[in-house]
Amino acid sequence: MSKLAAIAAVCLTLLAWSASLAQSGPAGGDGIYLPTAVTQTEADEYTRYELLAPETASFRITYEVTAATAGARFFYNPIRKGSVASDESVYDAHLGTPLHFEVVGGAAARQDPLMPDADPATDYIRITLAAPVPEHGQARLLILKTYKDPKSYYLDGKTLVFDRPLGVRRNKVVLPPGYEVTGLTVPAQIRTEADGRIAVSFLHAGAGEAPLKVRAVKDAQIAAPRPFTAQRSWESPFEGGTEEERLAERAHQDREIVYFLQQPESHAFSLYHDYTETRAGVNGYANVVRTGSVASQPSAVNLDTGEALEAREMSGAALSAAKINVGETVPAAARVVVIPFAPVEKGQTLRLRVAETYTAPVSYRLEGDELVFDRRLGRPRNAVVLPSGWYCTFSAAPATVSQLPDGRVRLDYWDDRPEAVEVLLKARRRTGERDPGGG
Repeated sequence: MSKLAAIAAVCLTLLAWSASLAQSGPAGGDGIYLPTAVTQTEADEYTRYELLAPETASFRITYEVTAATAGARFFYNPIRKGSVASDESVYDAHLGTPLHFEVVGGAAARQDPLMPDADPATDYIRITLAAPVPEHGQARLLILKTYKDPKSYYLDGKTLVFDRPLGVRRNKVVLPPGYEVTGLTVPAQIRTEADGRIAVSFLHAGAGEAPLKVRAVKDAQIAAPRPFTAQRSWESPFEGGTEEERLAERAHQDREIVYFLQQPESHAFSLYHDYTETRAGVNGYANVVRTGSVASQPSAVNLDTGEALEAREMSGAALSAAKINVGETVPAAARVVVIPFAPVEKGQTLRLRVAETYTAPVSYRLEGDELVFDRRLGRPRNAVVLPSGWYCTFSAAPATVSQLPDGRVRLDYWDDRPEAVEVLLKARRRTGERDPGGG
């Protein structure tokens, strides 16, 4: 196949996927949008750095990444200049099986039609995927390697320094045993690993690299944390989260959601949310419909295989009677959208994409000539896309802003705090835009 034919095939594949998911929302120009790509793209990147003894200048990397370009047969992971890589291994995150890989130069990477911009001066780990990325799916990878980089990791007297700008937007750095954090340039959670090592974890919502610099000294106890409790915050004016919920690592949580607002007179918004199931024996996913909302047109895709899955609407009582193991207890009176699937096997994982349309007059409404979207979003990664023809006038919670190719405005709310982000969003019609009701 020629390069031009390969690129055309990728475009057609992604357009088909986008169209299939868009059908889950109302007809018109405000449905679900999925980007197309003719080059290598990735998603859901997360890096864990385990700092080894500082005199080695070495650190162990665990990199989770998703190959997101349909039709791709290989994935290329660049080796950062100045770092010496060793002890590499690669696994398929869905099946838990090892994958073949080799280190190639940038010139060789450029021979792949999906890598036209590969840097000739950079080496890449070229990974052979278990199967080409499916039309409606992704390929999730786990890449393990050790880097030695004295410029990034060194001792300053008795102080350990890890000074490394990070382009991946979700990261965790685990200190060697006995070290405590004394300096940190990026706002981050501080947590303790099960073996007593201190770690910092953060989300970086902005563009460009996170200017991370960690300083630490060796005077900490090496003690495993006590088990988390179900105790809730005594200061909350409402029932706050449990200790376990509040101390969970936000950066590694794998749920994300994108809302596509329809014209406000409809009170409706389409959405898709992605979720990874890791618990062996679970054979279904239950999405509890929030009080005040009505869900319709549910659909689901197994992103690991591209397979369309059945979506059922039922009560919590019916779910219990159906003997579907969703890994949690659902109240009998709750309305749920249930996605059954084959039980997850030990050592394997499954990633789903669920699409639905919600009608929620309290959350989403028109006040005079102003659109109002007022909703509590609990996931670390949330996004809201305004309907066509509207621009943002107020956003109570900080957001990054981008524009889709069709002109719609997207606001991303990355929440690195344990409490949900209270999104109060207002918008007006752009000059010259006609009222869809004919006014």
